[in-house]
Amino acid sequence: MQPAQTEGDDVLVIGGGVIGLSVALALLRAGRSVRVLERSHVGAGASHGNCGTLTPSHAPPLAAPGVLRKAVRWMRKPDAPLYIRPRLDPALWAWLLHFAARCNARDWQSSTRHRASLLNASQSLLRELIAREGLQCEYAQTGLTYVFREASLLQEYLDELPALQSMGIANEVIDGARLESQEPALKSGVAGGITFPDDCHLRPDRYLAELQRCVEALGGVIECGVELCRVETSAGQVCAIHTLQGRRAARDVVLATGAWSPLFARNLGLRLPIQPGKGYSITWSRPPLVPSRPLVLKERSVCVTTWESGFRLGSTMEFSGYDRSLNRVRLDALIRGAGEYLHMPVGEELREEWYGWRPMTWDDLPLLGAVPDRRGLWLACGHGMMGVSMSAVTGHLLADLICGRTPVVDPTPFDPTRFSR
Repeated sequence: MQPAQTEGDDVLVIGGGVIGLSVALALLRAGRSVRVLERSHVGAGASHGNCGTLTPSHAPPLAAPGVLRKAVRWMRKPDAPLYIRPRLDPALWAWLLHFAARCNARDWQSSTRHRASLLNASQSLLRELIAREGLQCEYAQTGLTYVFREASLLQEYLDELPALQSMGIANEVIDGARLESQEPALKSGVAGGITFPDDCHLRPDRYLAELQRCVEALGGVIECGVELCRVETSAGQVCAIHTLQGRRAARDVVLATGAWSPLFARNLGLRLPIQPGKGYSITWSRPPLVPSRPLVLKERSVCVTTWESGFRLGSTMEFSGYDRSLNRVRLDALIRGAGEYLHMPVGEELREEWYGWRPMTWDDLPLLGAVPDRRGLWLACGHGMMGVSMSAVTGHLLADLICGRTPVVDPTPFDPTRFSR
């Protein structure tokens, strides 16, 4: 949609992914006029091809005790769940040093608690949003199960459960025989599982389409194919965005550009501690025998999601910069890993092989709030692997902050200034 230029908009949202559209929708419901500027098309980034799980269970951050040992070992394995491509990249190595410093129990607890506050709130808000707007996105409240074939790895996760329970994340431990009985799609040899009954899932591309529909129905404007050039300020106040397609004026500007946020922020003299974490997925037609709920195959870090309209394997984390290639080794690892657990790890029709860059911060918390010294500029980025899961609460929180309302959650842990203190 390419509308004619207006005199100005109340709010410009930069980025047409799940975060940008969620912020736009919340602001429109708060009575603000909104224009979304997207450089490509809606959902062109990490929003489109992820596994669509809505997961308070994933509150623990990537930085955890023991991760460093695994990461060093995995660097020699291009098909490992976490892979860092060896290269000279000062920004990446600075990020990794900060990340390494957080691989301890105290910081794990802190990040887990703050992530849980967002994920639990977002789960409730998204449920309300889907009911209120009648979103047709294959949403289902089936829970999610971690599946283990090794008893030793299962025990590691059992040790985390009391902390998660204390943060409002319900869980149930299931022995292997019972899990295999519940899920005939699983091969024998399961040591056990952990089910998170409050986790949900949806089809992310359809969720995006429905968010777009709602934004436009409320009078929001979405411009695609808009190339950003620079931000115009006056007396410290952001007042416009200059693009190759012309000037767009606004009172407030929200930067929701995912993994691209640090590149655009450089035009503002900002340094955002975000690295692109590349993930992959493969989508097939639905096989005859599928799990009844999303599964995470823990030894191989493969997520399995089934919808009426399809079947997807996804996950992995690769730090390789903004590399645009589909890495065959990593795609094959998804299929091979799923084949260790599932009788039917693929469908008859291959529909899509995909990659996307997740915006990873070293503390695994998003940047949500105002940019100091630039009035009217707001950040909504750095959600890592939790963009879909945190979308509803992010939209609500940014609308609260911009409109001067009481925040739906405490925004302090996600303040963008925390990295410069």
